[in-house]
Amino acid sequence: MGSNQQTLLVGAQMLVADDKGILAMDESNPTCNNRFKVHGIPQNAEMRRAYREMIVTTPQLGDYISGAILYDETIRQTTADGQPFAMALTEAGIIPGIKVDLGAKPMAGHPGEKITEGLDGLRERLAEYGKIGARFAKWRAVFAIGEDVPSRSCIESNAQTLARYAALCQEAGLVPIVEPEVLMTGEHTQEHCLKITREVLRNVFIQLNCQRVLLEGMILKPNMVLSGLSSPTQATVDEVADATVNCLLQTVPAAVPGIAFLSGGQSSELASARLNDMNVRYKTRAPWALAFSFGRALQEPALDIWAGQVVNVKAAQHALLHQAKCNHSARGGDYAAAMAWKPL
Repeated sequence: MGSNQQTLLVGAQMLVADDKGILAMDESNPTCNNRFKVHGIPQNAEMRRAYREMIVTTPQLGDYISGAILYDETIRQTTADGQPFAMALTEAGIIPGIKVDLGAKPMAGHPGEKITEGLDGLRERLAEYGKIGARFAKWRAVFAIGEDVPSRSCIESNAQTLARYAALCQEAGLVPIVEPEVLMTGEHTQEHCLKITREVLRNVFIQLNCQRVLLEGMILKPNMVLSGLSSPTQATVDEVADATVNCLLQTVPAAVPGIAFLSGGQSSELASARLNDMNVRYKTRAPWALAFSFGRALQEPALDIWAGQVVNVKAAQHALLHQAKCNHSARGGDYAAAMAWKPL
């Protein structure tokens, strides 16, 4: 690691500095196309490019967003006037990052469970991404909650893969964002989610230490501890804050500079309210920054308004900036429901 150490330490700190958060705009092409379909937007590379341009050229976005995670197609695209997106982001004061996993695939011998692929050739891919402007990377592992799942094998295999990815990133001088996501889908109780999240995070940090990952030079991107989406009993905002922070205090070493929560399908309002509550009650006691790395919860209102039309770009950018501002406020513990985005 040697010479990379300082780069990693500074990079990780910058991603969670000044109450800012990370914008996840790394949807794969099929996912992006599905979202476009819902809004009646043509599903092609040029529309995806125009949508990403609308995001990266949003004025003042860098006041609230520290970094943006791009997809392979996106980091190779340019604005209409030919500026690479990574350069446009850097000029806006936003650190460009890249999603490097190749997706969660069915795990052999484990029905209903998935293992994330993409370690083969990763060293070479990281070197290339570094050359085209990426300064950090992201890898997501998913854990479904159900009867007898996740299995120990699924947890340990994904934890090891996350750790090997993180070690390769640090070798390449890129800050790894480690994303173990316990999914919201299901009827499980919040208590069950807490038990699984705790077990997943414990395993992840055992493996990170095993692979000699510099904890000070990484960011953790976990789920919040929630009731299953179809559970009849939904945890309150306070209960989510308590269970989540206590789970993290039990599993995440203080050396990690920041925890950037994923939104995972929560509504924009709930994601902000829950993050806000954690910061109101725990900011002074938590050893790490409690930040955000939201995708849909930041983009949804803007995508709604944009709808593929050039005339809507300014209004869509206004909505995106508003969401970013809300989550910046939530990190400071001064978000209020009244701030939530309301279509004009």
